[in-house]
Amino acid sequence: MKKRILLIALALMLTLSVFGCAKTDTTAPEATAEVATEVMATEVPTEAPAITAEPNQEDGLGITILFEQDDSLINNYSLLAVNEAAPFVDADGKAVADVAINTVGAKALIDWMLGDEAATLIANYGVEQYGEALFYIKEDKPVSTAEIPQEIDETKTIRLSTTTSVNDSGLLAYLLPTFESEYGYTVEVASAGTGKAIAAAQMGNADLILVHSKSQEEAYVTAGFSKILDGYTSERLTFMYNFFVLIGPKDDPAKCAEATDVKDAFARIAEGKFPFVSRGDLSGTHTKEVSLWPESLAITTDAASVEAYSEWYAYSNAGMGVCLTMANEMNAYILSDKATFLAFRANGGTVG
Repeated sequence: MKKRILLIALALMLTLSVFGCAKTDTTAPEATAEVATEVMATEVPTEAPAITAEPNQEDGLGITILFEQDDSLINNYSLLAVNEAAPFVDADGKAVADVAINTVGAKALIDWMLGDEAATLIANYGVEQYGEALFYIKEDKPVSTAEIPQEIDETKTIRLSTTTSVNDSGLLAYLLPTFESEYGYTVEVASAGTGKAIAAAQMGNADLILVHSKSQEEAYVTAGFSKILDGYTSERLTFMYNFFVLIGPKDDPAKCAEATDVKDAFARIAEGKFPFVSRGDLSGTHTKEVSLWPESLAITTDAASVEAYSEWYAYSNAGMGVCLTMANEMNAYILSDKATFLAFRANGGTVG
């Protein structure tokens, strides 16, 4: 009986001490946040705003944006229709015959994407959730005022091969339902790095592509895989952009945030041999990344070019979401498009 009384007394003492500790925490100051400027539904900004917000230190991630808004980090996106008369090949490079391309459907989607309705949606995407737009409309983009036909059985399904950034960021899931509900089409989206997205089209597995690597797009056009649609003057229809950003550990051991430009930041990473995660998948992001390293390292998209740096350079051959997860787990540096990283951060370290 005495033991039971003693235990009850101890429990009461512990309960009182817990409440006492909790009470002292209520005096902690509350964090404040800037209120994002409201963007009206009809406003279509074409220039990215200056970034003034400090990195969020309480988002649960170990990585944050360290360097952005460098001219070398502009990330342009283009639409290209697939040429039905292209020299299609399979994965082994052998000619493929009897490929059916939905040119009517591809043009309908392209015309819509280059029209006013899509421009307004794109310009406002992300403002409510992230406090800033994730994509910006180019001032000199092609503009379409063409009448968009309703689907018919032969044109209903449109195959879009695209880069991961417009998919992982949520942009396509935001845009396409409007197009589909208004015109009756069904858009089948296949996303991968730009190199793989283009390869899918070269095999006849897409009606149009949405990618972000100028050199690869130009090679695709030169090889005869794209065509100029009625009403346009070029195969490559570059219409929006965002920015690549250099992301890294919040303690920034390479001091990239103090770099004079993005190439200086990459040089600091290489000099200190700090962990870096590369897409390694011939994507637009991968292509941009290899252009930023010091020329003396001779880093290219070829995996063999980085074998000597394997102690700090991870050649992943994976999509943006997987690579961001790797960088967060490894406390490593990484190049990403900003839209995907903001979605990754908002979702607590996941994409999709």
